[in-house]
Amino acid sequence: MKLNQAEIEDYNSIIAFYDDVTDRTPEIATYARWSKRKHPTLEGIKAYIEEGSMYLYKEEKVIVGAVAVTMYQGEDYHAIEWSQQVADDKAAVIHILAVNPDFQSKGIGTEMILEAINLAKEKGMQAIRLDALASNIPAHRMYERLGFEYRGKQHLYAENTGWTDFYFYELK
Repeated sequence: MKLNQAEIEDYNSIIAFYDDVTDRTPEIATYARWSKRKHPTLEGIKAYIEEGSMYLYKEEKVIVGAVAVTMYQGEDYHAIEWSQQVADDKAAVIHILAVNPDFQSKGIGTEMILEAINLAKEKGMQAIRLDALASNIPAHRMYERLGFEYRGKQHLYAENTGWTDFYFYELK
C-alpha cells in the first residue's frame, strides 16, 4: 500500500468520500460521532490538503481510504502527560482516518496507520500521536494493537459532539 499526498484537485472527491463514509459506515454515529460536513469539516479537509497533510489510498482511481497526518501537534495536546516531551513541530498527529465502507474490516485502516507512521518517521518526527473519542472503542483497540499507548483524556468541545471525552494515544 502507498499513501499519496492529496492535491487540491482531489478536494471534491475527498468530500464525496467522507460523505459516503459518514452515510454508510455502521455505528459511525455511536463510535466516532461523525456527522456529514460537521466532522470532518469542508474547511478542515481543504486546510489539510493545502498544507500537504492529506493522504489518500486509491485502487483504480477510487478512494479506498483517507487520512490526515500533520507534522505538528496543536495546543489540545499540551495538557497530556506524554512519555517524552517534544516541540510541537516534532510530533506527528494522525487525524480523520476513514476507509470506504465497501473495504472495511480488511485491514486497510491498519495498513494506513502503518504508512502514516512511516511518513512521520521519514520526516524526522520524534513522536507520533493521535486522539479518538472515548466512545470509539474499535479505534482504541486498533491503535493499541499497533503499539499506541493510552496517555490520558481531556474533556473537549467539538462541533460534531459538543463537550465530550477524548482519549489521547502515543506510539511507544
